[in-house]
Amino acid sequence: MKAIMIAGMLALAATPALPHSALDATAPEDGAVLVRAPPHIVLTFARRIRLTRVRMTHDDGNGIDLEPGGRKAFATRFELPLENMGSGRYRIEWRGLSGDGHAMRKTFTFRVK
Repeated sequence: MKAIMIAGMLALAATPALPHSALDATAPEDGAVLVRAPPHIVLTFARRIRLTRVRMTHDDGNGIDLEPGGRKAFATRFELPLENMGSGRYRIEWRGLSGDGHAMRKTFTFRVK
């Protein structure tokens, strides 16, 4: 009986986390090494999210905000144009709001030879 109660409590405790939208994939993938910079990046989420900011920084110290291009609505996939800054490491930091209103934030990187 005690084990059933504990299992039930754990299931209830996990329920509020369900609406959070995990980042499923990025293109390019985190840690990828590319021959040339891609024309855009793609962020794919498990659940709908609204991006509030996407910032790219480059090894040379330059940083720019990437424009979501009218995609300020909730979605699971975002394709954003990328400015080619040549060879080096690109760091993409995104921020957003999940469907339950929780702020989310994460980064990924890729390198261009």
